[in-house]
Amino acid sequence: MELRSACRVLLFPLQMLYHIVSATVSALLPSRRKDLTKEVVLITGGGRGIGRHLAKEFAKQGAKKIILWGRTEKCLKETAEEITLSGTECHYFLCDVANREEVYKQAKVVREKVGDVSVLVNNAAVVHGKSLMDSDDDALLKSQHINTMGQFWTTKAFLPRMLELQHGHVVCINSILSQSPIPGAIDYCTSKASSLAFMESLTLGLLDCPGVGCTTVLPFHTNTEMFQGMRVRFPQLFPPLRPEVVAERTVDAVRADKAFLYLPWTMHALIFLKSFMPQVALEEIHKFSGSYTCMNTFKGRT
Repeated sequence: MELRSACRVLLFPLQMLYHIVSATVSALLPSRRKDLTKEVVLITGGGRGIGRHLAKEFAKQGAKKIILWGRTEKCLKETAEEITLSGTECHYFLCDVANREEVYKQAKVVREKVGDVSVLVNNAAVVHGKSLMDSDDDALLKSQHINTMGQFWTTKAFLPRMLELQHGHVVCINSILSQSPIPGAIDYCTSKASSLAFMESLTLGLLDCPGVGCTTVLPFHTNTEMFQGMRVRFPQLFPPLRPEVVAERTVDAVRADKAFLYLPWTMHALIFLKSFMPQVALEEIHKFSGSYTCMNTFKGRT
């Protein structure tokens, strides 16, 4: 037994090297993409912003059915009509993911009226853009309930059937702010960090579950209504992402079974630097990039 353990310890570095080389080669070479023609996709916060573009992109890539969840019927209806006109079956349901009982109730309605969900996209989120002391207590709770706990309820509602069928995918639209927070959005950064931990744990927990995968998307500032008014100091160096690009890359990551997607790819460098640089150096980076003041002109919606 001791000899076997010693061999495993000696082989471990070689295994790590193999996986690193394999992942690098896979990233450089075109890989086979999953077919989406049999997938039933549910998108929370699907009425506008990134959610709306995700619905359009999944439909474009051939998804069988699209289901939209959200709190604003007007936006949901408009998006559903647009998707239907493109030739893809689309349904919408009013659902606040922060409300656990409402999530479970609507999940049952979806199964009865549309069928089993095979791709769950947790996209719904809110941001208030205020400092801790300026934030209303109820607003802080709302951010945590929607951005973090909502994922618990939706995943618990749909994952069991995916595991039973050995077919499914859970997607989270997170944010690079989960790993590199900024002042002035403490509620959002905290909730996204919790959301990232949830997805990392879920991804590892599903390693032994055939046919069921996860994708976590961590985009830089995206030019949507939710972050309207947010400014960066050097927009030429760090231009905001277009929501349609985030949607396109997300769907491609799902088709490629990619676990984590950073947008743009330069965000990898940010995380690498943060792993070893002293706090004072990180503070200088924030000052240089203007993250201390980027929320001063924030006008986004909640």
